[in-house]
Amino acid sequence: ITFAVYGEADDGERLIPFDIVPRIFGAAEWQRLEQGLKQRVRALNAFLHDIYHDREIIRAGTIDARQVLNNALYRPEMQGVDLPNGVYAQIAGIDLVRVSQDEFYVLEDNLRTPSGVSYMLENRKTMMRLFPELFAMHDVEPVEHYPQMLLETLRESAPTDVADPVIVVLTPGAYNSAYFEHAFLASEMGVELVEGQDLFVQQQKVYMHTTEGPVQVHVIYRRVDDDFLDPLVFQPDSMLGVPGLLDAYCSGNVALANGVGTGVADDKSTYLFVPEMIRFYLGETPILSNVPTWCLSRPDDLRYVLEHLPELVVKEVQGSGGYGMLVGPASTKSEIETYRLRILAQPDNFIAQPTLALSTCPTLVDAGVAPRHVDLRPFVLSGREIRLVPGGLTRVALKDGSLVVNSSQGGGTKDTWVLED
Repeated sequence: ITFAVYGEADDGERLIPFDIVPRIFGAAEWQRLEQGLKQRVRALNAFLHDIYHDREIIRAGTIDARQVLNNALYRPEMQGVDLPNGVYAQIAGIDLVRVSQDEFYVLEDNLRTPSGVSYMLENRKTMMRLFPELFAMHDVEPVEHYPQMLLETLRESAPTDVADPVIVVLTPGAYNSAYFEHAFLASEMGVELVEGQDLFVQQQKVYMHTTEGPVQVHVIYRRVDDDFLDPLVFQPDSMLGVPGLLDAYCSGNVALANGVGTGVADDKSTYLFVPEMIRFYLGETPILSNVPTWCLSRPDDLRYVLEHLPELVVKEVQGSGGYGMLVGPASTKSEIETYRLRILAQPDNFIAQPTLALSTCPTLVDAGVAPRHVDLRPFVLSGREIRLVPGGLTRVALKDGSLVVNSSQGGGTKDTWVLED
């Protein structure tokens, strides 16, 4: 399995390091995490439906209108568009970190094109080949049914009048860093992997070129960002999308997973409000907590963060993959001062969080077995119901003391075991 590590000398592909020591969860511990994840994703989908319809959360004063309407990822084209099951984010990757024996925080919500599930599946295959005796000795919950669970979720997302939907995976192409995953999931689900040039729109319907003529497509699992989806609406020079796709989508003739405009909800400044979304839409107390967060658009928060930069982690609100962030304790004075100027130039573009004492997991390194920091990304699927396999992608920071686990920043992965009762 390969991944592009951006910023390296040649920006080339490299193998993702795989650690053979699994991360293990007990059944009761996982059950609580599962409940919290389902609760959070329900609230996020309710929020997305609301902001593109009645905007009750804005009218109630829980979230300021500017937080939504001035967000670069808000898509006014989606206003009033009804989606199957009221679901905008069929696939969500929720990043979790453990900060004590029994306490987890949500680090961020990934609702646009979350990646990494293929690595979770390949990690399990590798472990079962290497250590079949371990799986004979321990009751480890399976994860290999995820592709069929994803396929069922996509089927449930099809237009309501379609009994046997045609589903495709839309990829930007072989040069995308996550292309392995796009091809892997299409193969595992038994659906076509397509690029924008393989599709066309006619009379508000999407068709796929085949050797036997055009075939109508009903569901597109897209791994192409909003900006590149439809050159008639978004970036006009995009060669990755399909002209007329948004019109077909808004007409209800094709479903997109994930929906257009979901980025508002995984913006890191919107993240602050997810606990309030859970209370507002579900009337429940959040099961999983947020990391304490400073929003730099607030003068008091900005003042505090600028005074404590060497102690904090600062992130771009629309950043992903570990890019564009400052880890204060691991940065030089020069790096901190350069970042300070970036913040002052556009404070609305940043949030800050404390440097958490993340939990560690035994990891095989050159010197033997040593602790390394980890996080966890479970994948939550939303169709007519919410589903997830027991486990997720455990990412591990391979450098001693490092807190950055992203594959795009040189991190590795582990198999994640949930033990049955």
